[in-house]
Order: sequence, then C-alpha cells, then structure tokens
Amino acid sequence: MPKKQTNDPQAFVADIRQAAPYIKAHRGATVVISFGGEALCEDFDRLAHDINLLTTLGIRLVLVHGARPQIEQRLQQRGAGIRYVNGLRVTDDDALASVKDAVGSLRVDIEAKLSLGSASVGTSGAQIGISSGNFVIAKPLGVRDGVDYCHTGEVRRIDASGIHRQLDAGRIVLLPPIGYSPTGEIFNLSAEEVAGAAAAALHADKLVLLVEGRGLRDSRRRHIHQLSLLEAEQLLRARRSLGDEWRRHLLTAIDSCRQGVKRAHLIERQLDGGLLLELFTRDGVGTLISAELYEGLRTAGIDDVVGILELIAPLETQGVLVKRSRELLEMEIDHFLVVKRDGMIIACSALYPYEGGIAELACVVVHPDYQAHGRGDSLLRAIEQRARAQGINRLFVLTTRTSHWFRERGFQPIDIGALPVKKREMYNYQRNSRVFIKAID
Repeated sequence: MPKKQTNDPQAFVADIRQAAPYIKAHRGATVVISFGGEALCEDFDRLAHDINLLTTLGIRLVLVHGARPQIEQRLQQRGAGIRYVNGLRVTDDDALASVKDAVGSLRVDIEAKLSLGSASVGTSGAQIGISSGNFVIAKPLGVRDGVDYCHTGEVRRIDASGIHRQLDAGRIVLLPPIGYSPTGEIFNLSAEEVAGAAAAALHADKLVLLVEGRGLRDSRRRHIHQLSLLEAEQLLRARRSLGDEWRRHLLTAIDSCRQGVKRAHLIERQLDGGLLLELFTRDGVGTLISAELYEGLRTAGIDDVVGILELIAPLETQGVLVKRSRELLEMEIDHFLVVKRDGMIIACSALYPYEGGIAELACVVVHPDYQAHGRGDSLLRAIEQRARAQGINRLFVLTTRTSHWFRERGFQPIDIGALPVKKREMYNYQRNSRVFIKAID
C-alpha cells in the first residue's frame, strides 16, 4: 500500500534513492497501459496526472482504454438489449452505434484530462501531444458455435510503424477498443486484446494492465508479487474462483510475454499511485509476469563482491557469520551463488568441495525482506545440484544459530571428528559451531 505522507527528510531521501535506478532504467522504454471504462467513471484526474508524469520521465506511452460501462449506459438509454456470449459482446447495429458514441466521447474526455494533467506536473510549457487514429486493423469474429457476433471483431494487425512515429515525436498514443477493416468496416474489440496485440507488435518493454477489484492472492491470502509464465498458467488452471476479468487479464499477460513483451504487470486500478509504486519501487504493488529471468540465481562474479559484502555484513557484526575480508571473498568468489533482483543481491551461498565426495555449504544468507518467499530453499536446491554435478554426495554445514533450519531440511548432527581433516584443523573452538551433514545421492 502507498506510504502515508511524511515530513521526514530522511524518508524522502531514501525514497528518491530507491526510485532513481528505476527512473533511469525506464527512460526511453515503451510501455503499453490498459485501463477499463470504469476508470473514466471515477476520479480519472489522479491517473491522468501519473500518466503525464511518466511521460515527463522519458517513458514512451501507449494507452488503451475500455468502454464497457459507457456502452451499456447508452444501450440502456436506447432501450436496446445487452447480449454477451462466452464473455464477448454481440455487437449488432444498435450496439455498434452505442460503441461509436461511447468511444468518441471517451476519447475527448481522456484527451482533456491528459491536457489538464500536463500543467500539474510542470509540462504546460512543453505540451504533451496525444495521438489517436486507425492504428488497429481488425477483422470480424464471425459465427462461432452458431452465434453471429455481428460487428464484434478481433485484432488482425497493429500499425506498429505508425505508432512508433508518434512515439518518436514525443506523443502519447491513445488506442480505443475499436478497429477498422481495409474495406472501411468498424469492429468492437476487447481492450485487453488490443493492449496485448499492441505491446507484442511494438516489442514493448512493459505491458501494464490496470484491473478492477482486489489483486491476486495466494492460498494464504498473501499478495502474489511475481509469477513465471508457467506459474501463471498453473494459476489459471487451478483457480476456478478467479473472476472473468482477472482471467482475461492473466491470459493477455501470458500471451504478450510469449510474443516477446519483456514484462507484464497487473495492478489494482483503484490503488492511488499504483503505476508509480509498481514501476519505481523494488517490489512494486502489483503482480509481475515475466518470460525473462527477472530474479536470477547464478554463479557469482568479481563484480558481485561488494553486493555480497553488504548482504553479509549485518550477520558478521552479530557474530552469526565469520568475517570475510574483501580480499578473501575475491579469491573465493567462484564458490558463491547469488540471487540478484533488479541489480541488488538479495541472497547468496557458497560451496567448498573437499576430497572424498564431501563439501561444505557455507554463507547461506537471504536478505531479511525476502526471507518469507522460499529463496533459502532455492539456494539449497541449487547448491545440491551443483554439488552432484561435481560428484559430491554429502554436504556439511557449521552453524551457531540456525540449526533448526538445516535440521528441517534433512541435515543430521555429527561429531567434529567426522569432518574432513583440513576442515577439522581450521575448526574454531571458541565459536563452538554445531556440525550437520546431509546425503544428497
């Protein structure tokens, strides 16, 4: 949730320092943002302000808006029926007239709000242009399972080069949930489909979907911060209770990532400042779906030394770990694995082999902010995999305060005399560490 406003200058400085790397990383990025017509029914001013702020930070924006509540309002005013089949509107002639009316009106409202927002972020002197046009080429959905969807269509292709020209000129591109055929027909489209297709065609760095309702939670009602494509697909299959909107948005995010979009973010639309919190804080407030290795576990390199030292320093101060000098760590860096999240090392561990198929597991550390998400177990699995590849079948560990963690993961206590001779000779009797071992055949 957003932090309460504070007058603490140090908190302000800390926030700026945290945001700075993300501001730099996003400069010049192409981001597609989708939101439903519900956003226009409520206080759109705050969202418009944040959208303009992103533009001033050098982010190239494509906005895709929905229009469902506005279309339904106009249909009711006309006394026309509202018909959905399999979650898709059947767009007859009356519905198409309402679609055109609603979308045209929304375009004017959005452009007006964005123009107002630019003044509030100090860009009124350099007006941010907004471009909308026939960038979406569509085709009819046709007759499916005996149902004629009339003027409901699907995306045929996106005029990516035309959109890029507008973005290169510094304009925000606004895409409505309609498309045009080469023969001049107009089709009612799903905003989610338009957003996903645009993000894929533009090779966007991010697709951001602002979703109505509460965010994704796991079985213990904890917020889901991150999903791989496989995990997202498993969630779709396992969660029958997912609402239709969340299901559509998850499918859009998965499809766009499979077509080359680097990251898709699902954010609660009602969360004030959600866009900024998701893009400019380390953990964000939404759910990230990514096909790329966002959080990487890999072998450490010499450039990771400083990050590892920063991670382990508090535990060295507490006496939990034996202090390592920078020189020693540089010499032993090949023994380490690290987990890196957006440039910050949040976990590490090391493997020191000895003769006889045995190795020491050492320096298992996870940053306090990330200890509740199984990263220690991921490290242990990676170490065991690396050990097996080197012909090692037993791991031992020396610990003073975390015996229970290793016992819970299959390590058994042994006497110091069972250690390899070289390790036994280096044993520090003043620390009086307990020794545990695990077979990993």
